[in-house]
Amino acid sequence: MRTLFVLFTLLLISGIAQAQSSNDLMVSGGFDLIKTDYNAPFDKAQIGLEANYFVVRNFSAGAGIDLWTVRKTSFVMGARWYPMDNVFVRFRGLIGANDAAFGAGWSKPIKENWRFEAMGDFYLGETDFAIRAGVSYIIKKK
Repeated sequence: MRTLFVLFTLLLISGIAQAQSSNDLMVSGGFDLIKTDYNAPFDKAQIGLEANYFVVRNFSAGAGIDLWTVRKTSFVMGARWYPMDNVFVRFRGLIGANDAAFGAGWSKPIKENWRFEAMGDFYLGETDFAIRAGVSYIIKKK
């Protein structure tokens, strides 16, 4: 009976998970909710836009742009690794800000191709930490 319950649960979860697959493209946008260099509420903002190409099912290479209200725009290149369907680890290089960031995040399917994402990043050059939230849209291969 227990085996049947576990099997049924795994089948149900696999139908809900709707994970990405190789050659899919994911377009994302998000903003920093909290960052350690924010001195006052609404003092400055940071918004990120990026696209990730899934080389294999659990690894993507990406590029994008980070926009600040008080600093220059940065071109971003990076990679994500998904050890589980909804959890990822990422590395990003920020060209323009001359910085790099390591982070980890979580994504929750909203609809078939839409995801809500929350992540934390540790910036190496500035020694700052940020918590970012946003949405992603997955363009599935045909």
